[in-house]
Formats: sequence, C-alpha cells, structure tokens
Amino acid sequence: MVAQLRAAGLPALDRETGKVLNALAKVGAFRLGGTLVGTHAFRSYSAELGVRLGEALAVTGDVDIAAFENLKLVIDDKVDPSLAETFNELKLAPAPGLDRKNRPTRWAMPGGGVMLDFLAPRMREESDVIMLEPLGVYAQALSFLNFLIADPIPAVGLYRSGVLVQIPRPERYAIHKLIVAQRRAKDSEAKARKDLAQAETLIDVLTEDRPYALLEAYQTAIDTGPKWLEAIEKSLRQRPKAMERIKSISQ
Repeated sequence: MVAQLRAAGLPALDRETGKVLNALAKVGAFRLGGTLVGTHAFRSYSAELGVRLGEALAVTGDVDIAAFENLKLVIDDKVDPSLAETFNELKLAPAPGLDRKNRPTRWAMPGGGVMLDFLAPRMREESDVIMLEPLGVYAQALSFLNFLIADPIPAVGLYRSGVLVQIPRPERYAIHKLIVAQRRAKDSEAKARKDLAQAETLIDVLTEDRPYALLEAYQTAIDTGPKWLEAIEKSLRQRPKAMERIKSISQ
C-alpha cells in the first residue's frame, strides 16, 4: 500500500521526520493516544481525501504531538521503552523554554533539525505545562486543542514501509485553523495566513466530498461559545471563498 501511495505521488516524510515518527510509533506513543497535529497532519489528508493539496502549504520542520491529559485515568499502560531513551537515541535534546520549573515540552535535533513539540488541551487556566502520564513527557497546554483532537482517525506516514499514526479529522482541522488564525500574535502573521490557506483548502474539498461532516464540525464549534464564533466569523470574512462554501452547506 505504501509503495502504491508513493507511486501515486502523495507526499512522503523527509528522513528526519520519518525517523522521529517511526520511533514514536514503535514505543506506542500513538497507540496511547498521541495525535499528530499541525502541518504534518495536513499533508496526510492527501491520502485520506484522495486529493493533491498545495505543497506550499505543507512545509515545516516541526513535529507536533497532542494528547489529552486525562488519558492516565483510562489507560493503564505506558510507552516502552521510555521516551527519554528514545529521545537519547534520536539525539533529541530539551529545547529552551519559558517554564521556570524546567519542564521541557519541546525537543530538538542538533544543527537545526526536527523540532518535536508535545501539546495538550488547556482544561485549567492556571496550567501552562501538563504531564502526559502514559507518554511520560510534559506538554504545553493550549486552548481549543480539545476540539481538534477529539475522535482522531488513523493515517500512514510514507517513510520506509510506512508509519501508522493518528491525525485529527480533516473537518475539525479545518475549523480549528479558522479559530487559531485569529489567536496568533502580531509577529506571527505568516503563520496566520498559512492557517487560513490550509483551512480554505480543506473546506473546498470537504464541501464537495464530506459536507455533512464539515457542517457538524462547524456547528459544534460555533455553538461552543461567543469567542469561538467570533474567531471563525472573522477568519471567514478574510477568506470569502471559504465563507461561501460554508454558507452553501448551512442552508
């Protein structure tokens, strides 16, 4: 299957990213609830949706893994061997962060290689860094992430014979990008534009192929609260084509 996907021209993982994801998969990081998010998840939607997505929207050196903190309440299991051992083999070292308690949530390869970030939904205002017990790592707490990683789907990363990961549902990814684009700092305008471009690309495909799934994700988000609704509407005003697509399935 992986050979067929390669032959079809779907995007493959670069060597360093492939090594990192393959190592995480082998120790059970995805089996225990880790979800690949960010641009590497976006690249995986080419195979999931059967379309070619703009490669200009899918260039990144970061690997983002998100998981729910409360996994420890329902899973009596953990990665084996530990991620500390895995990071050592991959030559990943803790990257400098803002946490005063020296709880690293970001790991980096030397010489400007892959940057690996662990993330978790922010469930309490006072929590910026959270321990993900089954994975044995700290994660940066972020708002809106619970919506993104709810009910993820399996995917295969094209590296060697394939790496089995899990990624967010594409409809949730698209709506999440509409939200976070408005939360970017002023010095991250390029990232905000990329968020909106990825969202618009997925909305364009999903309106045709999975309109009910997209509508459900959109409705869930705007019903969550006024801040979510405000962010989504502002993003859609910046992307009139996406707004028209959403309107067409809402009527």
